[in-house]
Amino acid sequence: MEYAVRTKGLGKTYGKFTALSDFSMNIPKGSIYGFVGKNGAGKTTLIRLLTGLQKPTAGEFEIFGIRGDSREIRKSRMRMGAVVESPAIYMGMTALDNLKQQYITMGLPSYEGIEELLKLVGLENTGKKKARNFSLGMKQRLGIAIALCGDPDFLILDEPINGLDPQGIIEIRELILKLNREKGITILISSHILDELSRLATHYGFIDRGHLIREMSAEELEAASRKSVRMTVDDTKVLAGIMDELGIEYKILDDQKADVYSELTFSELAARFAEKKCNIIKMEEHDESLEAFYLALVGGNSACTD
Repeated sequence: MEYAVRTKGLGKTYGKFTALSDFSMNIPKGSIYGFVGKNGAGKTTLIRLLTGLQKPTAGEFEIFGIRGDSREIRKSRMRMGAVVESPAIYMGMTALDNLKQQYITMGLPSYEGIEELLKLVGLENTGKKKARNFSLGMKQRLGIAIALCGDPDFLILDEPINGLDPQGIIEIRELILKLNREKGITILISSHILDELSRLATHYGFIDRGHLIREMSAEELEAASRKSVRMTVDDTKVLAGIMDELGIEYKILDDQKADVYSELTFSELAARFAEKKCNIIKMEEHDESLEAFYLALVGGNSACTD
């Protein structure tokens, strides 16, 4: 398998604080890699190391096969684009002028390809409208367009849908999928909106306290996620008593809903619930969410944020 990025034993410390430790990651070429971790877990630190904003204090990394400490790493970074934390936009300029400025900064020989870029991100009809008057979703798409200047093969997106309304989220999702499927761009996405990430990612890396604790494909995640039967009943207190009698693991969701982690025989359950004068209203298969899988992986019950 070819990889866009590989790290081995990567480490980064700030004084006595360790942001990354023995961090080993493999991002397959052509993948959409979902980078999952809580606030302060080390996601942004890794991105800063890859983009050259900071240097590691231990270990090594490669981008398209070129080591990070090689003089040639600049060539690999020329094949990268990134939107880190917030888009780097000149608010007093139009979308067109923003892209022209980026072309000048990168030393590109002509403005060829700018119109195509604007069309790709859906900003071809913004005319003389200044970026300060764009919606949040439009600003995010402009930031991605700027990152795409120079036709990169690898794109880093740090929280690309944070703060967007539902329509903006859909637009960014469709753009990411288009860039990956039609342009073949490898994409690293750091996001705390795990439900949305699960609609995009082909591979995942789970980070906790500076360590990469699990790396897997979307197919492996689907196989590993706990499956349950979601039951809706008159009273989950009755359900809890029955499951305790049967020695079956369960999780109460509210007064009427619970997830039961076992294959169930409906006829036996129906008889037991009838004895307790409690009705089974509904039973349906339920897959564990990405967030639930992550929390089970790292332990704890707080939401994943960054």
